[in-house]
Amino acid sequence: MKDMNGIKIIGVDHGYGNIKTANCCFLSGVAAFDEKPPVGYDLLLYDGRYYLIGALHKTYSGVKVIDGDYYILTLAAIARELRREELTSAKVYLAVGLPLSWVTTQNKTFRDYLLKNESAEFTYRDIDYHIEFAGCEVFPQGFAAVADRLRDFPGHHVLCDIGNGTMNILHIKDGKPDATRMFTEEYGTKECSLAIREALMRQYQAKVDESVITEVFRTGTADIDGDYLAVITAEAKKYADGVLKRLAERSYDPKQMRLYVVGGGGCILRNFGAYDASRTTVIDDLCATAKGYEFMAESRIRRHGGLK
Repeated sequence: MKDMNGIKIIGVDHGYGNIKTANCCFLSGVAAFDEKPPVGYDLLLYDGRYYLIGALHKTYSGVKVIDGDYYILTLAAIARELRREELTSAKVYLAVGLPLSWVTTQNKTFRDYLLKNESAEFTYRDIDYHIEFAGCEVFPQGFAAVADRLRDFPGHHVLCDIGNGTMNILHIKDGKPDATRMFTEEYGTKECSLAIREALMRQYQAKVDESVITEVFRTGTADIDGDYLAVITAEAKKYADGVLKRLAERSYDPKQMRLYVVGGGGCILRNFGAYDASRTTVIDDLCATAKGYEFMAESRIRRHGGLK
């Protein structure tokens, strides 16, 4: 979170798997209740309804305004950032993003969705919050993660942002993004998770918890049966190969270009991919994109002489 003349700039990365801010990460799931549920710490009360944050699993959709979930998740993200500063009331300027190929067509719709109310009063984790919205900027997802280091991008680079729902590819030449060579594909890590579940069921009639799959993605192993681990590892390698294949189809040549990988799926490529590590950088910081949104918003506001 950044402060500009008393207004809090808060970056929120609205992933299908996780919501990220500059300082936190939590599951992108919401379960709604008319009455307060008997259990559940991560409760948000808004407009007379209770929402359990992190419950269920957000289904991939080509638009993010199909329901009210991302609005509720945004309120939870704001509360988490404000809590770190021991604040319960603030004027908030949202800095958010969309996949590269969606920004032009969905920018206004997503901005209007997040700013549908001038203010919001809600309770999160038994703490009351009052928020006034000062504005919102929508930036290209993935690119934001490296926006503050473009001076370090001489020559030809390819940026690959691997999220839960989508994989975004952007060519960057001499520190400048090439708007004619940016692509969004529905090839996020959920594809790998589904393939793993199908393989385990087919071979062993077994199910594993999502947390186990995530642990293998992040560390390369887990404390599970060796046969199960072998299946997960094999499917993760297939997915990593698929990522590199799609990059090649989008004109990525590792002998000529350097590769930067961001997003939660970067760990799959790092642990299971066959790539040239000397010419590839995997950014492990899951909050890098949210931090980038804040950097880009602050820079744009300063260029325009501040908030009006």
